[in-house]
Amino acid sequence: MLEYSLRRRRPYFIDLVRQQPGNPHTMEWFPIVFFTFKALVLGTGMFFAIKWHYDQDKKDKGVNRRALLIGVAKVVIIFLVLLAVLGYLTLLLVRKLGLDWNFSG
Repeated sequence: MLEYSLRRRRPYFIDLVRQQPGNPHTMEWFPIVFFTFKALVLGTGMFFAIKWHYDQDKKDKGVNRRALLIGVAKVVIIFLVLLAVLGYLTLLLVRKLGLDWNFSG
């Protein structure tokens, strides 16, 4: 009886492949496969990124802390200057286009 039912019935994945394009069940399996693959790839990438940074930290234990802090301060200052420039350019564009600045509803 089990052999007969297995011969008559096609496997589920063959039914998925043979479904018509207008059928709403055609893509039910895609999010499951895609997000599982995405989680595996991103998880593997994060593991190796953390491992690489950990290994670099162990290798470069003699880094000068003062030089590191100066570098971080430079990056923060550059970011803040660019943010201010972007805000000013946005202000100029809004004034040129004559957009309404009133936030009252």
